[in-house]
Amino acid sequence: MVQSSTPEIAPDRQLIQGYGSGSFTVSGVRHRGSLLVFPDHVLSWSVATPAELDLASLAPVRDAVPRPEILIVGSGAGFALFPPDLRQAVREWGIVVEIMTTPAACRTYNVLLADERRVAAALIAMPAA
Repeated sequence: MVQSSTPEIAPDRQLIQGYGSGSFTVSGVRHRGSLLVFPDHVLSWSVATPAELDLASLAPVRDAVPRPEILIVGSGAGFALFPPDLRQAVREWGIVVEIMTTPAACRTYNVLLADERRVAAALIAMPAA
């Protein structure tokens, strides 16, 4: 498992500490499979590939209170494009979307969390070794 960079984070926040082999470590807890990570909680997420991204899969982000202002999407090991119509729909929720590989998404989420931004991460698990 690769350890993620660890900026100074409030102890009640969900910090992504590691990723790889089909799992993540968030605030000391290991989670198998893809995740939705919010500053105050973590949800299991059924999306396994970028092709599965749709409004229904992102509904927990839309429904979060407080709603994030930034959604970081981790597309797995490789980069993927975020469909323009889906990006527009999420923007209509008041959320800006950035997509990148899952390792980059983990690091970016942690930095934005440290900056006390309203951020969420939708992370597709990296393939198991």
